[in-house]
Amino acid sequence: MASSKRYDKIAFVASASVEAQSALEQLTEMYGNHLPADADVVVALGGDGLMLQTLHANMRSGKPIYGMHRGTVGFLMNEYSTHDLRTRLAAARESLINPLLMRATDIHGAVHLHHAINEVALFRQTYQVAKLRILIDEHERMPELMADGILVATPAGSTAYNLSAQGPILPINAALLALTPISAFRPRRWRGALLPNSAFVVIEVIEGEKRPVAAVADHDEVRDVRRVEVLSDKTIAMRMLFDPGHSLEERILREQFGY
Repeated sequence: MASSKRYDKIAFVASASVEAQSALEQLTEMYGNHLPADADVVVALGGDGLMLQTLHANMRSGKPIYGMHRGTVGFLMNEYSTHDLRTRLAAARESLINPLLMRATDIHGAVHLHHAINEVALFRQTYQVAKLRILIDEHERMPELMADGILVATPAGSTAYNLSAQGPILPINAALLALTPISAFRPRRWRGALLPNSAFVVIEVIEGEKRPVAAVADHDEVRDVRRVEVLSDKTIAMRMLFDPGHSLEERILREQFGY
């Protein structure tokens, strides 16, 4: 969807790199710099890590987020330029992103709630393989998965860790989630599943005290979990802005063809 809103008040945020800090200084001099709460748009200067931090920080604000690449990886970022930024923002296309909500219960019974924009992943904490039970919409689908772990990825996160784990790339507008095992040992040939984004995913840890497992929602980690519940949080819709021809939809499509 194309944006037609004027973006007069811009909030710039930047990573700690020299490149990003130099860009922050230059853009602030040219366009000013407002607090995110007072701004019409937030512009993130850095890489994908900073973009995830910015999305998390502004998750419930409704503010559109526009990234410019001044970091290491820039899949979620636009090309950097200081020229006519407000015109670029006005012409940008908007993608709506629903995060995942993770509800993790640890072995002590404590409940931890975290959101993830890319994925919720479970990992073995020791040398021993994790044993996991998988339920989808309260129906058992796999009584026992032996693996290094498993992850649930959004379309936005399908080209991140999910892709490295041989999971599928999902179009950004697909109403799907990817359920992808990490180094599955048994069943060895199981490659995961595509789920509707309305699915309620429950992963239970078998023999958790002997085979401890950690759960991670983007950068928030919970150790020694025994049960993890994951669902798409439709109450939150984050607005990401991309230059025409460089939309997230186009980037994901290109990734599927290897360029």
